[in-house]
Amino acid sequence: MSISTPGGNQSRPSVVSTGKKPAADRPAAGGKPTASGKAGGKSGATKPGAGKSGARPGGGGKGRKPITPVKVSQGRAWGPIALFVAVGVLAVSIIGYGAWASFQGSKPWEERAEAIEGIVNFRKTDPELVKGANHQEGPVQYAQAPPVAGPHNSSWQNCMGDVYDAPIASEHAVHSLEHGAVWVTYRPDLPADQVEKLAERVRGNEKTFLSPFQGQDRPISLQTWGYQLKVDNADDSRIDDFIKTLRVNASIEGPNALCSGGITATGNAPRDGAQMPQTQG
Repeated sequence: MSISTPGGNQSRPSVVSTGKKPAADRPAAGGKPTASGKAGGKSGATKPGAGKSGARPGGGGKGRKPITPVKVSQGRAWGPIALFVAVGVLAVSIIGYGAWASFQGSKPWEERAEAIEGIVNFRKTDPELVKGANHQEGPVQYAQAPPVAGPHNSSWQNCMGDVYDAPIASEHAVHSLEHGAVWVTYRPDLPADQVEKLAERVRGNEKTFLSPFQGQDRPISLQTWGYQLKVDNADDSRIDDFIKTLRVNASIEGPNALCSGGITATGNAPRDGAQMPQTQG
C-alpha cells in the first residue's frame, strides 16, 4: 500500500482484494452501492423464485402437482328429446290417419255403409221392398216405422236441409228417400237440446230433412232408400257416418234427382195431386 506525501502526487489508495464478496449492506469496492441500497433499502435484487421452498412446475424441482380440472356432468337434455318424440308421434299419427281415411274413402259406399255398426240393410233382407218405386195415391201402410222404401206419393217432401217441427206424411218422405235424401226422425219426447243437435246436422244440408215421428221404438232414427239406423243419443258419431256415406249415394234415380220444389206442409195425411215437376219419378 502506498502512502501519499504532502505536496506530492496523490495516488488513489489501492484496494487489496480478499476474495470475499461485499456485505449486502456495504458498498462494494469503488463506492458503488449494491442492489440492496436502491429503492429505499429494499432487500437485494434476487432472481425470481430465489429463496422459495419449491421450484416452479416444470423447473425440475419439487413442487405441488398441477390440479386436474373436475368435469361436471350435466346429464341428458330430456326436455328437447321429449318434445322431439312427441312431435314425431303426432306426425306419424296424422300421416297414419290420413292414409287410413284415404283408404276408407276409396272403398265403395256400400262397403262403408255395411261397416256402420247397427245399420240395417233392407236391400239384402227385403229385396222386394226396395226394387220398385210405384206411385200410389192416398195413405200407404208401411211395415217399418219410420218407413225406408216402398210405394209412395207422386209428390216428394222438400229435402233441402228442411227442419220440420211437426210430423210429415210418410208417403211424401219416402219419395224423398228415393231421390237420395236422408230422413232424420225423432220421438216427440226427445229433449230440446238433442233435437237442436240433430237440426244442426240437417239445416242447410241439401238432401237431408228432419221431423218428429210418433211411434218409433228408439229416440232417433235415420233412413234412406233401403237403409236404416236407430240410435239413442244425438251425440252418437254414427249419425254423421250414416249421413256422409248414404246421402245422395242411396238414390235409385241418380244424383240429379231433385229435393227442391217439394211439399213443405206438415201433417200425416198425404196431399194427393200436388203439382210437381214432371221429370221426377
